[in-house]
Amino acid sequence: MVLLKIGWSRRLRGLHREYGSRAAVNNESVMLRNTRVPRRGADPQGGTHTGAGGEPASVDGMTRRAVVTGASSGIGAATVRALRASGWDVVGVARRAERLAALEEETGAAVFAADLTRQEDIDALATWLEQTGPVHALVQVAGGARGTDRVEDGRAEDWTWMYEANVLSTQRLVAALLPHLRAAAADGGYADTVFVTSTAAFTPYPGGGGYNAAKAAEAMIPHVLRLELNGEPIRVVEIAPGMVYTEEFTLNRVGGDSEAAARVYEGVENPLVADDVADVIAYALNAPRHVNLDLVTMRPVAQSAQHMLARGPLRPRGYDA
Repeated sequence: MVLLKIGWSRRLRGLHREYGSRAAVNNESVMLRNTRVPRRGADPQGGTHTGAGGEPASVDGMTRRAVVTGASSGIGAATVRALRASGWDVVGVARRAERLAALEEETGAAVFAADLTRQEDIDALATWLEQTGPVHALVQVAGGARGTDRVEDGRAEDWTWMYEANVLSTQRLVAALLPHLRAAAADGGYADTVFVTSTAAFTPYPGGGGYNAAKAAEAMIPHVLRLELNGEPIRVVEIAPGMVYTEEFTLNRVGGDSEAAARVYEGVENPLVADDVADVIAYALNAPRHVNLDLVTMRPVAQSAQHMLARGPLRPRGYDA
């Protein structure tokens, strides 16, 4: 059994190398594209800011600043990199200070360690942001899943954690930062909110009950917020990814069982990676200010629906090797 787990551990690391290397290529293409092409919607008047890639990024003469949660890994960290590559000032927020420090060193982003399930941490973040500059965009990535149990076997503590991490944290964050976004919109013309939910928000599947419920509830926040902010220059964007390979999400969901985590992606040709989602987030934020991407559903080609996943090479019908 020990040898088996070591083997699956190696397989999981192999998946990370395979998909991680593809992510690196994707990220490089994002950086090159954003270096060569002016940001969509940018109409500088006066000074500019030089971002991580050396490209100008100002709107109406003002450098835009985004707060990105879940920034210690996965989609959150990839979003910090993508926005820095297109010239944004970024504040990365997550619990793990040591990972944030590494991201700060790598990207030049500012970082703030906070547990978003704690109101006092959110209050401290809001105070710090007020002291350090405007907030033009909130990108809410933080959240997660625990367990794949049937509804009848679900653990109340897992469901409670998922509701707190995905729903209550999002509501508290919006309540705390909306005044900052309004102030930035009054000064700079508009502001943005982006919520990374999941296709699990609207498609149930066996073993997904707790996560389905939490993500469905979280998805209602941008749906309602968009209506409540009608008439204000604040965009509300929802990104709902399907299968995304990241180093930690599935591993955490299955309690650290590397064998079970590896099986999820086994044989799938090119699942999405964190940089794919980050690229869409960056596009949404850099789009012309009158364009709001209400809901973007994205899946790998191999995943036609939540329950329909092709395992093995993708080939045109009639052209099997």
